[in-house]
Amino acid sequence: MPAMSLPLEVSVEEARDLIAAQQVRVIDVREADEFAVCRLPGAELVPLSTFAEQGRAKLAGSKDRLLVYCHHGMRSLRATEFLRALGHEDAQSMAGGIDAWSTEVDPTVPRY
Repeated sequence: MPAMSLPLEVSVEEARDLIAAQQVRVIDVREADEFAVCRLPGAELVPLSTFAEQGRAKLAGSKDRLLVYCHHGMRSLRATEFLRALGHEDAQSMAGGIDAWSTEVDPTVPRY
């Protein structure tokens, strides 16, 4: 029986648990000015605007489980679909983005 693939999205609570357990590589697909405002712990910046080139270069051959996020979850969903098309079946988008993280997990994270 083939292995079940992971859901395309995870909740912010699931993301919090994965980050706390160090079970994911965290990829932020927002732009540099947004990254400067706030970010998740250990996040790597790979802006969606340059994702096709940078994403391939930075993530090529990665066997890590990837947690991708943005501001509200739309850009990260596109990036996750792109990564899965490249064979990164362990890539997942954080539903609601860092805005949901701020309201549901850590209110000290600035909202913008």
